[in-house]
Amino acid sequence: GSDRLALARAITRVENQEVDATALLTALYPHSGRAHIIGVTGAPGTGKSTLVTALAQSYRAAGMTVGIVAIDPTSPFTGGALLGDRVRMRALAGDSGVFVRSMATRGSLGGLSKTTGDVVTVMDAAGFDRVIVETVGVGQAEVEIASTAHTTLVVEAPGLGDEVQAIKAGILEIADILVVNKADRPGLDRTLRALEMMLEIEGNGARYVRHHGQLLRVESPVESDEDEATWKVVVMKTVAMGGTGIEELRQRIEAHRTWLMESGEMALREQLRIANTLENIIRAELNRRIAASMPASGLDDLVEAIRRRESDPYAAAAGLLSAV
Repeated sequence: GSDRLALARAITRVENQEVDATALLTALYPHSGRAHIIGVTGAPGTGKSTLVTALAQSYRAAGMTVGIVAIDPTSPFTGGALLGDRVRMRALAGDSGVFVRSMATRGSLGGLSKTTGDVVTVMDAAGFDRVIVETVGVGQAEVEIASTAHTTLVVEAPGLGDEVQAIKAGILEIADILVVNKADRPGLDRTLRALEMMLEIEGNGARYVRHHGQLLRVESPVESDEDEATWKVVVMKTVAMGGTGIEELRQRIEAHRTWLMESGEMALREQLRIANTLENIIRAELNRRIAASMPASGLDDLVEAIRRRESDPYAAAAGLLSAV
């Protein structure tokens, strides 16, 4: 009802970075920090949207509320985002315990991490128990967005032609749980073997964390199943369309949440999330100020002067920054 409308409006204000967005976020921030944030990423064709929908239904059945932020790189004109949304909305329609927001990337991934973080904050403050952030693709920005989650799922599917899609992009490094969806498809064993092998090579003990935008390797002790100090990345099989393996996946996510709490890793991830947020805010504000103090001709004259070697990019950048 009116709550949903207020939430939708708040998200719109934040997403469009309206004048009062910062004041709104400042007011909401103290109420955030309670939701468990789940990042879901992977290449197109893996059935992520269906998986996220099924996962949301599983959480609802367990009595938890779910917010979903779906980041879709498709343009509104191709109808890609809209189609996926319609299917999803039909499954979750009329359930007040689920709120779905799709965000088109509109071609730019630059400011997306900040906006996504802000939208998650709004949902978190609105009291959703679980917030799922779904990104399509395995690019740098998607990896970055997924890595700000507490629990990150990397989704693969058999027979996509490239067995090591995710691995190439270094996406395996951010996975807390690997999911092979569409597990009823031919080629499952090959995909499972490829992933298991990659996990072996990774050592499955060394985790990576993001710090000031850099991936840092965190060495953890050699692992055994009894070892509580490290988290074992396992490969889960699901058929989201039929609901197979979804409940087990949800339990694995919850087990990871428990492990985060008990191992003290949760505080570390929160620190990284906050550091990330701070950086994003500072970067966005600097960009805004530079744009505001930019001469009317924009960068054109400056670029031309640099091309003629009358100036250089270093001095030009310093000049722009000093004007801020």
